[in-house]
Amino acid sequence: MDSGRITRRAILLGSLVATVSGCSSTAQRWGEPILSAFGSGPASRYRRRDVAYDSGEPPGTIIVNTAERYLYLIESPGRARRYGIAVGEDGRTLKGPASIGRKAEWPSWTPTESMMERKPRLRQYAGGVSGGPHNPLGAAALYLYRGGQDTMFRLHGTNEPWTIGQAVSSGCVRLTNDDIVDLYGRTPVGTKVLVI
Repeated sequence: MDSGRITRRAILLGSLVATVSGCSSTAQRWGEPILSAFGSGPASRYRRRDVAYDSGEPPGTIIVNTAERYLYLIESPGRARRYGIAVGEDGRTLKGPASIGRKAEWPSWTPTESMMERKPRLRQYAGGVSGGPHNPLGAAALYLYRGGQDTMFRLHGTNEPWTIGQAVSSGCVRLTNDDIVDLYGRTPVGTKVLVI
């Protein structure tokens, strides 16, 4: 297996590592199917699906609707692939246009200074966290840029899938690891993103 590629097999291997290392019951079960992650109750509305969606944007555009808690990947006029998301806490969400400036599989993560000021417990991670099953960015990240500059906002996976549908992050948009892997494979660098 190519170590640089995200595959369902890699996520399943992550699940095995998490199981063997005795992770707590709050850790994500890697490789868990989307159906299990969202069950059949009210949270099931956040499952990935193809939907009718008329945005007027060209195919390939990503639209993040923070109020609805959905991300739409426009596939054709009037159709989109919809993903459930978690968004930033009130006042901590990027709005407007951006583009995918960079992509990373199993990305490392370092909290920003403002994150550490708001949540001092994050100072323990000031040196960064390497990529892997315990990293808050999950299996992949799409980095949002404006004018060639990193906005410090990301579309990324999460090891806390139960947060999908909520406003809980420091501003980034979270998807389940299964969904970010799907979106990552469909999204080239340069993709237009609109956050509304």
